[in-house]
Amino acid sequence: MSGTPIRPEKIEGADPRLYNDELAPVPASGRTWRWTSIAALWVGMVVCVPTYQLSSGLIKEGMNWWQAVLTVLLGNMIVLVPMALVGHAGTKHGIPFPVLLRASFGTVGANVPSLLRGLVACGWFGIQTWVGGSAIYTIVNALSDNAIVGAPLPLLDIDTGQTVCFLAFWSLHVWFIAKGTESIRWLETYAAPFLIVMGLVLLGWAYNRAGGFGQMLSTPSAFDPGGARDGQFWKVFFPSLTAMVGFWATLSLNIPDFTRYCATQRDQLLGQAIGLPPTMALFAFIGVAVTSATVVIYGEAIWDPVALLGRMGGGAVILALVALAVATLTTNLAANVVAPANGFSNLSPSRISFKMGGYITAGIGIAMFPWKLLASTQGYIFTWLIGYSALLGPIAGILIADYFWLRRTELDVADLFRANGRYSYRNGWNPIAIVALVIGVLPNLPGFLHAAGFVDSVPAAFDTIYTYAWFVGFGLSGGLYGLLMRTRDP
Repeated sequence: MSGTPIRPEKIEGADPRLYNDELAPVPASGRTWRWTSIAALWVGMVVCVPTYQLSSGLIKEGMNWWQAVLTVLLGNMIVLVPMALVGHAGTKHGIPFPVLLRASFGTVGANVPSLLRGLVACGWFGIQTWVGGSAIYTIVNALSDNAIVGAPLPLLDIDTGQTVCFLAFWSLHVWFIAKGTESIRWLETYAAPFLIVMGLVLLGWAYNRAGGFGQMLSTPSAFDPGGARDGQFWKVFFPSLTAMVGFWATLSLNIPDFTRYCATQRDQLLGQAIGLPPTMALFAFIGVAVTSATVVIYGEAIWDPVALLGRMGGGAVILALVALAVATLTTNLAANVVAPANGFSNLSPSRISFKMGGYITAGIGIAMFPWKLLASTQGYIFTWLIGYSALLGPIAGILIADYFWLRRTELDVADLFRANGRYSYRNGWNPIAIVALVIGVLPNLPGFLHAAGFVDSVPAAFDTIYTYAWFVGFGLSGGLYGLLMRTRDP
C-alpha cells in the first residue's frame, strides 16, 4: 500500500514458523504515511455500495432520513475509539494485526482470532464481488434487452447469467491478486472519486425527479415520536446502532495492517477521525436521500443502487455501472484481501505467502453464497452485521485490555517472532485469552441462532443481549481477560 518497496525489519532468532517479510515489522524509515494518507485510505474503503445499502436499509426498516444518518454517524463515532486504540500498536511498533494478537493469545493461539477476523473478511469479499457481478449482469441486460435473465438455479437461487457475471468479476479479483496490489495502485487512487461522483449523480437525479429536497426527504418515519409506536423505534435503533459498529468492527481489529505505515500517532488518529465518521455520514445521506426519493418516484423503497440504476435505464446508466464495478474491485482488494491474506499467512508464514492467502480468501468468498446475505435488510443488518460483531467485539476487548491495561503499550517485538519467548505462554497458547473469548461470545449465541432462523424462539433476555452483541462481548471479554491476567501466576 506504500509508494516504494519497504525492506522489512530483520528479527534475530526469529522462528521461520512465525516470520516472513509480509509479517515483519515496518522499520521507522518505512513509516511515512501522513494523516492525509490514512484519511484517503478510509475514503476509498467507505465509499462503496455496501455503505449505501447499510444506510438506506434503515429507511426500509422504517426510519426517516435523519434517524438513519444519525444512527450511522453515532455508530462510526463509537467504533472510531477502538479503531484508534488498536491502531496505536501498529504505528508504535510497526506490526500487523496477526502479530499483535500474539501478545495476548500466544504465538500459536493468535491464529484463532486471526482466522475469525479473516473469515469475516472473506464474507465481505464475497459481498463486494457479488455487488460488482450484479453491476455486470445489469449492464449486459441493459445492452441485450434482458437476454441473460433466466430461472434460478437449484441450490444457488440465482440464474445462470448472474452466476456467470459473479464468477467473471471474481476471476478479475484473482487476476489482480496474482499480479499483486501494486499493479492496481493507480486505479485505486481514482476509485473513490468515481463512486462519489456516481453518488452525487444519483442524488441530483433523485432531486430532480422527486421535486426537490423538501419532497424527497418528506417520507415520514414509521415511528411516531411520542406516539403509540415510539417504543418501536428504540427496538430498531439499538440493534441498528450495534450493526453500524459491527460494519467496521472488522477494520477496528486489523487496522494495524495500515497504521503500521503511519509516521506518528497524530497521523493515524487524525486521519481516521477525518476519513471515517464524516465520510460515512455523507454517503449515508446520499443513500437515504435517494432511497427516500424512490418512494416518491416509484412508490417503493429501492435500497440496492444496482437495481435502481437498472430501473432508471439509459446509456448513462451503463457508464455509471462500469464505474461502480471498477470502484468495487479496488475497494474490495484494499479492504477485504489484506486482513485474511495476512491471517492465513500467519498460519504458516514459511509456506503461505500473502498472495496464497489472497487465493484462499477468494475461494472462501464464493463458498459463503454472499447473495443470500444481501437478500433482505433483516439478513444483512440483523444477522450478518450483528452476528459477526458478536465474534469481533470480544477480540477487540482482549486486545485493548492487554495492550493498554496490562502492558501500557510496551511490547517486546522480537519475542513476538520467537516460539520460546515471553509470548509463548503454554506451548504457544494463552488459555486465559481463549477462555475470555469463548465467554464473551456465549451470551450472544442464542440470540444469533434465533435471528438467523436456526431456532424458533429463545428467552427474551437473549434477544435483548444480542441487540448489544458487540458491546456485551467487548466489555465481558476485555474485563475478564484483564482480571484473570492480573491474578495469574507469573
